[in-house]
Amino acid sequence: MAEEHRCQASEGHRLCANNCGFFGSPATMNMCSKCYRDYCLKEQQAASIKASLSASSPSFSPSPAIDSLSSLTLPVVTGDVQNTVAEVATAMGTVQQPNRCSVCRKRVGLTGFKCRCGITFCGSHRYPEKHDCTFDYKTAGREDIARANPLVKGEKLHKI
Repeated sequence: MAEEHRCQASEGHRLCANNCGFFGSPATMNMCSKCYRDYCLKEQQAASIKASLSASSPSFSPSPAIDSLSSLTLPVVTGDVQNTVAEVATAMGTVQQPNRCSVCRKRVGLTGFKCRCGITFCGSHRYPEKHDCTFDYKTAGREDIARANPLVKGEKLHKI
């Protein structure tokens, strides 16, 4: 973009290495923040794909053809995993649509409230006492307080 307008970047500023027109920095490999974020996401996806391939078949060594597949953005999900999740939800008896209140079955859309027990409710059933919440707020509060305020003990004073 700078070449089109015949602009020169000043000495302290460098244009993005991907030629997107924004300024990059040495901390982000001379890329702008957006290009650097995209680069990091591609690296993480490539690492996760390689890890999943090596975990599924340890005797298999990845070839250069598999390295070219690392740019894929879709996760690998098998039908067995989806069936297992559906069976667990059916066994627990909590199969519900996420856009409806669990108590009154009212459609909530974007205004639904997700409780800490993991269920979606409408505005009138969002409070724990209105829907018989199974989440233990008392224990969670005690753990938060204990985590925020660690026990500090001073050393004993020696008598002279």
